[in-house]
Amino acid sequence: MRNVLRTGAGALLVVLIMFLGSLGLWIGTPLLWLWVGSQIQGLGASLGDALLAMFVGVVLSIVLVAMLLAKLSDVYRANRRSRGLGDPGHLVLEAVLVVSAGLTLVVFVVWFFLLAGASPVPIGVNF
Repeated sequence: MRNVLRTGAGALLVVLIMFLGSLGLWIGTPLLWLWVGSQIQGLGASLGDALLAMFVGVVLSIVLVAMLLAKLSDVYRANRRSRGLGDPGHLVLEAVLVVSAGLTLVVFVVWFFLLAGASPVPIGVNF
């Protein structure tokens, strides 16, 4: 496995995993904890208990995913060094996070304005 990671394909695989992990950071984590919070409140717990569980869960999940992404960035950097290439620092991780956040934002805006089914701007309301 170590020899596979030293190839260019291995580096590309690590970047792809970082990209998928960052999408999980931006999309998966909030959706998961919104669902968990809804289940907690649905069991009859107070809204405060559900919000507390969601807040703690989101924060812990973000910390864990960020640690995983940092470790993957270190693997990518070690891969480049083992092939005799320069060390880019965490530039690749930063680029992956920015691109995935931008993509997530575009998808959310398209969903919100075109696919959500309700008008975000009140139409025909007299003030």
